[in-house]
Amino acid sequence: MAQAAFEEIVEDFEFLEDWEDRYRYVIEQGKAMDPLEDALKVPATKVDGCASQVWLHPQIDDGVFHFDGESDAMIVNGLIAVLRKLYNGVPVAEVLGVDARAELERLGLNDHLSAQRSNGLRAMIERVRAVAAAG
Repeated sequence: MAQAAFEEIVEDFEFLEDWEDRYRYVIEQGKAMDPLEDALKVPATKVDGCASQVWLHPQIDDGVFHFDGESDAMIVNGLIAVLRKLYNGVPVAEVLGVDARAELERLGLNDHLSAQRSNGLRAMIERVRAVAAAG
C-alpha cells in the first residue's frame, strides 16, 4: 500500500543498522524539504499535540492528496518528510486506507521515539486523515 518513495526509506533503513544512523537519515530527509512559506505558518495549519512547533499544509489536487510541512525541531521535520513520502500522491479516497502505524512500524520508529514525539507523530497522522476525510 505504501508509496514507492516510502518503500525507498524502508530499504535504506534495512542498510542502517545503528539507530544513530537512522536518526541522522530521518533528519537529513527533513533538511532536504523546502521550507514552508511563512504565510502558511498560521493557527489553521498548526498541529496541536506536538511538543515542538509543527505546521502542515495539505492540498487536494484532482483527487490526489499532497501536503507540505515544517517543524522547528530537526527530528520532527524529518518525521514530516517521512509522512510526506507515505501520503503524498495517494488518491484522497485511499488516504484513510493507509495504515500509517503499520507502515511506520516497518521502520521501527515506534520503539525509538520519545513519548512526546510519538504523540506528535500521531497528531500529524490524525491531521492528515481528518483533511482527507473532509476532502
